[in-house]
Amino acid sequence: MSQRTCLSVILAAGEGTRMKSVVPKVLHPIAGLPMVAHVVRAAEAAGAGDQALVIGHGADEMRKATQKFAPKAETFVQDKRLGTAHAVLAARAAISKGYDDILVMFGDTPLIDPGALAAARQKLAEGAAVVVIGFRPPNPAGYGRLIEKGGKLTAIREEKDCTDEEKKIAFCNAGMMAVAGKHALTLLDQVGNNNAKGEYYLTDIVEISGGQGLDVVATEASFENALGINNRAELAEAEGIWQTRRRREAMLSGVTLIAPETVFFSHDTEIGADTVVEPNVWFGPGVKIATGAKIHAFSHIEGATIASNCDVGPFARLRPGADLRQKAKVGNFCEVKQATLEEGAKVNHLTYIGDARVGAGANIGAGTITCNYDGYSKFFTDIGEGAFVGSNSSLVAPVAIGKGGYIASGSVITESVPDDALAFGRARQRTLPGKGKELRERFASAAAAKKASG
Repeated sequence: MSQRTCLSVILAAGEGTRMKSVVPKVLHPIAGLPMVAHVVRAAEAAGAGDQALVIGHGADEMRKATQKFAPKAETFVQDKRLGTAHAVLAARAAISKGYDDILVMFGDTPLIDPGALAAARQKLAEGAAVVVIGFRPPNPAGYGRLIEKGGKLTAIREEKDCTDEEKKIAFCNAGMMAVAGKHALTLLDQVGNNNAKGEYYLTDIVEISGGQGLDVVATEASFENALGINNRAELAEAEGIWQTRRRREAMLSGVTLIAPETVFFSHDTEIGADTVVEPNVWFGPGVKIATGAKIHAFSHIEGATIASNCDVGPFARLRPGADLRQKAKVGNFCEVKQATLEEGAKVNHLTYIGDARVGAGANIGAGTITCNYDGYSKFFTDIGEGAFVGSNSSLVAPVAIGKGGYIASGSVITESVPDDALAFGRARQRTLPGKGKELRERFASAAAAKKASG
């Protein structure tokens, strides 16, 4: 089968009115990735070298999004909603290129497993003309039933047309199918619209194929794999299923999740063995974590690279461009953005590091701020190897602290500091003995007079 060419035709033209959103339904995300992109990835993993997306509602937005997650995919517009067979035929130009296998999929089934698609393709390789993917829902009410006889699929019967005996069938139509490329257009062109809605139904090719003596069979996917998304509640359900799968995958690969159900991964999170993730941690897109790191509770991480044996959190925020080298530490209530912390650097408490480099072994005291933005442009702060920045300091970029430099607590640093230098940038303290008592008595007297007068 590896030599067989394959095109996936992904139907994504629906309005998705039950989502109650201006965003096309299939662009709503699962794990930070549009649900239709998950479908594309599954098709690619099942060997579909080319993709055709049939779009309609929000076509311009769909084209723009497709360029990001499937830049080589072709898009075809279904101008009128005249049924699923009509939608597939919108991609006639792609189907006619002579592929061995055509996978027909729906953009709102983001949990489909590549294995289920590969199994359907295998049946095509064995000689079937049409393969329908079925599933067994907990409650089959409302689903079309797959009618089989002698190991062959003879019909897909909508529930309203089923006999009482057929309604007992638990094997239902998931909507997805695989069609032999050499038969695809011939079969689709024979689908009529002689039905109550006047639409062209893809499911009709089952009986058309059978009537021509072609083999039609069914394969089975799990209920989760076939789950379609129609509203926000089902979107949340699908997100939960995806996260559960990913958490298990992470733990089986050597990652410790203290409370798995409270950790949320992105579609592209990479995390190394022997990393420990405490409860209530969120990973956005673009996170790469090496081995042996520790991510403490309530950390929020996106677009960050974390090297081996780093320590992050609790309550830390790493934003895009954060790059932590080996054994670097970012502690509680710290934020790092577009900055590199070199090996062994420590940013322990209540600190903002943005557009900066913190050299190896440098220590950044509590309450330090890199002042990187003047309202119009960003500026860089460079902190040298082994430097020490005292608590409650402001480093006004562009500025550099040399190797081994020492910044006194409470300083506002506006000029670069040479290697091994000590810099102060604060007002000199003045102490007036007894003045505190005098002020207290004066203020208390004024407050009492105000209260009495009023």
